[in-house]
Amino acid sequence: MNVPVIKQIRAYTVRGGGADYHDQGGGHWIDDHIATPMSKYEQYRQSRQSFGINVLGTLVVEIEASDGTVGFAVTTAGEIGAYIVEKHLARFIEGQKVTDIEKMWDQMFNATLYYGRKGVVINTISGVDLALWDLLAKVRGEPVHQLLGGPVRDQLQFYATGARPDLAKEMGFIGGKMPLHHGPAEGEEGLKKNLAMIEDMRHRVGDDFWLMLDCWMSLDTNYATRLATKAHQYGLKWIEEALPPDDYWGYAELRRNVPKGMLVTTGEHEATRWGFRLLMEMGCCDIIQPDVGWCGGVTELIKISALADAHNVLVVPHGSSVYSYHFVITRHNSPFAEFLMMAPKADQVVPMFNPLLLDEPVPVNGRIAASALDKPGFGVRLNPECKLVRPYEH
Repeated sequence: MNVPVIKQIRAYTVRGGGADYHDQGGGHWIDDHIATPMSKYEQYRQSRQSFGINVLGTLVVEIEASDGTVGFAVTTAGEIGAYIVEKHLARFIEGQKVTDIEKMWDQMFNATLYYGRKGVVINTISGVDLALWDLLAKVRGEPVHQLLGGPVRDQLQFYATGARPDLAKEMGFIGGKMPLHHGPAEGEEGLKKNLAMIEDMRHRVGDDFWLMLDCWMSLDTNYATRLATKAHQYGLKWIEEALPPDDYWGYAELRRNVPKGMLVTTGEHEATRWGFRLLMEMGCCDIIQPDVGWCGGVTELIKISALADAHNVLVVPHGSSVYSYHFVITRHNSPFAEFLMMAPKADQVVPMFNPLLLDEPVPVNGRIAASALDKPGFGVRLNPECKLVRPYEH
């Protein structure tokens, strides 16, 4: 086989929906008084956009091979990420064989160690890595999941994240995860409101439906333990990302102290095999939830998943549509997946990356057949109606 080489890499930004889930219009459940690390400040409680969750915008990475094939991916890194791609990472990509993904990842990571390691730099590397996998799979005329070893099951099954688990149950999802609305700064009254919300939703969905709580880094260990203990009577399956991502010691304590049978989950804002190694070796959680667009891409998720498998920890990636679906379908220790309900009222199933991606599969009765992922690459296209801006060139 005559292996194509990479001709050019290009980085664009785009606003509105897409990879930046939180760049949404007014009245969206995802921005409605959700508890955050900024909830300690009253003026930033009502809206996550008020403290700037949507300032970065979406990064789109395109990589063109010498045979004309183009791979692409999207993530959340915006103009900062575009600068890093064009001014720094391009030198490690252009001129390389499309097959040499492991070497390209290693060079990008090590070259950015002095200012990277986590956060927006790893988000950017993740976007490049996903575009490389999309490109290689398209060159070979195969879906990404075939490059990863092929499906181990006939379909994906999903739980839904959104404000209405009761509606998610009607739509056929296996569970529903609600956002927490009140943090420690809102005191006992806020705690009562949180518990009342959980109690009400348990009554709505019945006893046998998974019900989970997403705390988005907003709590301290004491509050999270109290919340978990008091909410145990309502059959919570897990409490998610209760603490700041660097508080490994707090997570270990929380996991020791939650009621028996309740799971502790985290990892959405963790990065690389080294970060997840800490979570697992310190006994911080029962399920890890890496975002493939933030943790280092598919190349790194392979390593993270293998490490988790050796620790008997499940891997249920943070909702990232096709970029995680192609991975989950190939892994025995990823038995189900997350679907983010991006309809403003969480009352219908819509594509997670709408309007940025076309041909994006969505669950039907809470399931997606493996055959729906059989198009080359990740199986999606960029919407030509979305206005891409290339702020930098090299």
